[in-house]
Amino acid sequence: MPYKRAMFETLPTPISAATRCCAVLGWPVRHSASPAMQNAGLAALGLDWRYLAFEVIPEALGAVIAGAKAMRFVGLNLTVPHKLRAVEMMDELDESARTWGAVNTVRFEARAEDGAWQPLGQWPGGRPGELRAKGFNTDAEAIVRSIQEDLNLALRGADVVLLGAGGAGRVAALKLAAEGVANLHLINRTQAKAEQVAAEIRQAFPQVKVHCDYPAAPVDLLVNGTSLGLQPQDALPLDEQRFPLSKAGAVYDMIYRPAETPLLRRAKAAGCQTANGLGMLLYQGAKALELWSGRTAPVAVMRAALQRNVYG
Repeated sequence: MPYKRAMFETLPTPISAATRCCAVLGWPVRHSASPAMQNAGLAALGLDWRYLAFEVIPEALGAVIAGAKAMRFVGLNLTVPHKLRAVEMMDELDESARTWGAVNTVRFEARAEDGAWQPLGQWPGGRPGELRAKGFNTDAEAIVRSIQEDLNLALRGADVVLLGAGGAGRVAALKLAAEGVANLHLINRTQAKAEQVAAEIRQAFPQVKVHCDYPAAPVDLLVNGTSLGLQPQDALPLDEQRFPLSKAGAVYDMIYRPAETPLLRRAKAAGCQTANGLGMLLYQGAKALELWSGRTAPVAVMRAALQRNVYG
């Protein structure tokens, strides 16, 4: 039986010499559902663009960003392990990237004759002038929105355990503090990195109590901001001897593929409410599309494409 598209889904325009490109860069990146989500959104908006995925080793990131800018890509998304490294590679940083200290969205812009910078995705035509790469962070708002919607959980005053203090974990820690959690317990393989993020939070959000160890008491939420769970042979990202999952009211894993990680499976068995990172991916991607195109993202179409791609 032939595959039937949903009524709201639009066929993409054929690729031509006028087709523009955007992409996600990561190492690894083959697990990414961003191309399925973004290409569905581009088709729904009737944009003659294509969204691709490229495996880029960390040492090549600068050259790849420069090449994409020279080839007039509309923009880029960055995933593990590039979000922190990219900050120093931008020509300009949006306030979101400066606030959270990481870049997950790059918008390429050109200087118009009047000196104003115009997104290349909205360029009216003709030869652009000087080009620049502007970095944004759309992750911070996305993770909070996803946690609130998928777990129906209020963050203000909550007690939270956060696993991971790297790129995604660090942004999540700062955003959770900004949302007014009461206690934030940072757990990281490298203790010094957890202490560094804790110091940032104590300075920026002194009302939040930050700890670099597992709590003795139950918590409202446990968040996995590590990459442990992407591979089937991965160990759990926490020490259950020190913190049993039954002590967490809810567990959120930023990983969305597999749809149910070993952590979420164990958490569900322990009676926790659970959610994966599909909502975070959706909302950060929708915001990126809006930054590139200047148009409202078709969130329902993008969500349906993600669900088909991840859940099959």
